[in-house]
Amino acid sequence: MAVLKKKKGFFGRMAERIGDVIMAHNTVDEDMMDELEEVLITSDIGMETTEKIMDDLRDHIKKDYIQAPERVKKKLTEIIAGLMDKGDRLKLSSNYPLVIMMIGINGGGKTTTIAKLGNRLKQEGKTVMFAAADTFRAAAAEQLTIWGDRIGINTVHHEEGADPSAVLFDAIQSAKAKNIDVLICDTAGRLQNKKNLMIELEKMNKVIDKEYPEASRETLLIVDATNGKNAVSQTQEFNEAAPLTGIVITKLDGTAKGGIAITIADEFDMPIKYIGVGEGIDDLEQFDPLEFARGIFDE
Repeated sequence: MAVLKKKKGFFGRMAERIGDVIMAHNTVDEDMMDELEEVLITSDIGMETTEKIMDDLRDHIKKDYIQAPERVKKKLTEIIAGLMDKGDRLKLSSNYPLVIMMIGINGGGKTTTIAKLGNRLKQEGKTVMFAAADTFRAAAAEQLTIWGDRIGINTVHHEEGADPSAVLFDAIQSAKAKNIDVLICDTAGRLQNKKNLMIELEKMNKVIDKEYPEASRETLLIVDATNGKNAVSQTQEFNEAAPLTGIVITKLDGTAKGGIAITIADEFDMPIKYIGVGEGIDDLEQFDPLEFARGIFDE
């Protein structure tokens, strides 16, 4: 995740503000703690998560007799990394065959993220297939097919408006016949029709239950970091529609409000599996909580 340290957006701003607070104080006192809390809250870290971080920080300051402001920054890094560290759940399932359901609102970078993830898995030696089951958005299947052709991954698709479960059914049959390791399925992102979305996702999962019971599963939500606090409500809505196994945060570049990643990981006990850090096909990185936290403070 070294690329994060090149970014001068969220990480640079937050690091600079925290640095200013620390430099303005010769010792750790309550004024300094209040200022740090304000920085966290205004960096899109939710109130509950901020309070948890600050309570933990205060406990460590008392227990470890921390008096030097510079040591506070190191402890903050450790606390934030700890909140985001979900152990083995940070990794994509290594049990194959694997079906990955990719969900999220339109415009969040879902199609390009599917392409990036497929490309990454292919580079790791896995065989990959795409299922273009977002049949409601105009040209969605065409866009995914173009990406697939570009990186050498076959895409199963039907005509626009077709039944998404029918697309998935055909993709599963093809994946089984070709002994594909990973089938990545695009889905519709119609958050405004929550009931329809839930019915649709339930139907697709029943298809997997019946036709591919031996397959492992991941359900990943694509979240646009620039959406800030809206990303929290999206996570809640989609997690109710289809229980998530992880998050992919896109557009975590110079303009992103990256604090939302900390909030989502904490409030939903949700592993962030990957982060998108650019527009290129290789700009998808496996999430490392310690490197992420260091990127906030060490830039």
